[in-house]
Amino acid sequence: MTDASVPAARRPGEQALASLGLAAPALDPADASGHSFPGGGRWRTEIPSCEGPEALAVVLKEASRLDVPIHRISQGSGVWMLTDAEITEMVEATGERDIELCLFTGPRGTWDIGGSVRSDSRGAGLRARGHDAVAGCVEDAVRATELGVTCLLVADEGVLWTLHRARESGIIPAGTTLKVSALIGPVNPASYAVFERLGADSVNVPSDLTLDHLTEIRRVSAAPMDMYIEAPDDLGGYVRMYEVAELIRRGAPLYLKFGLSRAPGIYPWGAHLRDLTLETARERVRRGRLALDLLARHGADGDMAPLGSRLPGPLNRFPITA
Repeated sequence: MTDASVPAARRPGEQALASLGLAAPALDPADASGHSFPGGGRWRTEIPSCEGPEALAVVLKEASRLDVPIHRISQGSGVWMLTDAEITEMVEATGERDIELCLFTGPRGTWDIGGSVRSDSRGAGLRARGHDAVAGCVEDAVRATELGVTCLLVADEGVLWTLHRARESGIIPAGTTLKVSALIGPVNPASYAVFERLGADSVNVPSDLTLDHLTEIRRVSAAPMDMYIEAPDDLGGYVRMYEVAELIRRGAPLYLKFGLSRAPGIYPWGAHLRDLTLETARERVRRGRLALDLLARHGADGDMAPLGSRLPGPLNRFPITA
């Protein structure tokens, strides 16, 4: 594996700025993450908001056309918004290409009758309100994994811990991976480490974290990190394509997540949003191609994890007691 402290072959605008006396300070090797994915590689890719079989087919076709490698495809509306047949079709299509499929679990606070989430403070956000909401998430997890889904997206710390306990006890398969949603993503190293210990196998951090924040997190945790390279508007709409090489250097092991700003929300998805869903799915893949082209132009596109790899490696967990 390439030494994590070695800077990218070329930083954006490096030669031109140096010739004008505007060279950037040298990168500090101490800022670099020393971690990687098991089996090698420091970054993987993810296409989010793939809401059903038709959108998945669009993503896979566009990925082939544009030669965009995909490690994971995720969905945001939830397991409960898909039929068994739709889930099975998605499992089979991703399985044929050795891509991890990640589906969102259960009821969430933004959709239920709780009023605080609609207040200025946003209340508890997406978290599961009450026992019944947790039960719905667990029901989704059991149903999805029985249909062959291997990755579950969660937006509540209690649900995360419950599902971690469920896989440890065999209620869901031991190889199921648990991914933390960006909408509850941690913003400091202490909270990131807590999510890891609660059972997270990858943690989506908000896209407004600074490069120094990523380095701080990597000094306490090796759990894979997910980050929107382009974030949806409800997550800030940030576009960080020119930082991709440095995000990898600081945040590895890192999932490069290709979202889409300036696009209407599509959760919960349905046929009434079909055209928008398919067009935005196609454009997310194109955005991925743009980011990967930037990496290639800067000579920083090495160290991609092998396609088909999905596990996070050994991580720290809280002990489970009876």
